[in-house]
Amino acid sequence: MPSHEQTASSQSSQVHPAPAEPLEPEPASSASSSASEDPGVRARRREFAALLGEFRRTPVLVPLGGGPGPDAERGLLTADFNGIRFILAFSDEQALARYAVACGEAGREWAYQTILGARLLDVAVPAAGVPCGVALDCADGENGMVFPPLGGIVPDEVAVDREEGVA
Repeated sequence: MPSHEQTASSQSSQVHPAPAEPLEPEPASSASSSASEDPGVRARRREFAALLGEFRRTPVLVPLGGGPGPDAERGLLTADFNGIRFILAFSDEQALARYAVACGEAGREWAYQTILGARLLDVAVPAAGVPCGVALDCADGENGMVFPPLGGIVPDEVAVDREEGVA
């Protein structure tokens, strides 16, 4: 999947950043356990699965991290939270601009790549070498989404909830 680099000028009004709370993905388990599961929990799992599927099919904007050197040598912008690294991704230039305002860096241009969500989860997350997920629109409070490094979201070999000795 080719990606291309662009820049976004930051422009926005007030932003109220707040962490998005992920819904847990449905573990691969027997049908009997889901039959006894609360209907509200089942509905949230289905909603999360739909959001995950949509994210995997959607190209998102991923800013390049800080550091010297040409854009081609810079990594993706990440943030660490509670021992987990998150690749920061944005649904559009306006969401990236809201993040820039929230960081107090609205006056600079942001170089970014457009990357398919599936490529982030299946390639970039394992390449991080540490527990890693993706935070989408992280400056948008409840409208943001977190895809944590759990089985069913990222490849099993890098999921933090996999059983030891199981690859």
